[in-house]
Amino acid sequence: MVSWWQALTRAAGRYPWPANVLLYAGFFSGGDALQQVLRGGPADWQHTRHVATVAVAFHANLNYVWLNLLERALPGRAPRTILAKVLCDQALGGPVYVSTFYAGMSILQGKDDIFLDMRQKFWNTYKLINFSLIPIRWRTAYTGLCGFLWATFLCFSQQEGDGTFKSAFTFRRIKGTNEVEKPSEK
Repeated sequence: MVSWWQALTRAAGRYPWPANVLLYAGFFSGGDALQQVLRGGPADWQHTRHVATVAVAFHANLNYVWLNLLERALPGRAPRTILAKVLCDQALGGPVYVSTFYAGMSILQGKDDIFLDMRQKFWNTYKLINFSLIPIRWRTAYTGLCGFLWATFLCFSQQEGDGTFKSAFTFRRIKGTNEVEKPSEK
């Protein structure tokens, strides 16, 4: 009998694009669900569906293509090559991901100004982006796993935060209530 990991590895080998896109979308959506639990409020499954839609329709696919292009343009794992990949990802990929998340969520939520969240939160959010070393066939799925935590932060920021790491993790539950104490406004 084949374990789930072996089956996943085989599927990723045969169908790397859809396997990575689905894993990415699952992790990204899970990040939204986690941030909702951490905030202590009721589950907002419509918001999670919006996050999944942005992940499947754009982020996961772009990420898969982008990481493969980076690998073709800058093959290898030598430190200098890795630095070049990180710099390219930070300078080119990061701004696209952050911008499309905020704009895409605003479109799905029917906001009048779809660029408002992006204008208000882009620079704070952009500072947190990172890149990791993983074999090319797993990079999209791996970044999806990292995206789980990233999506938790992004979704919190989009709903209540100001785009800073501190705002996402300085809230805490007040004992004996379901209210959340938010960070002070500066």
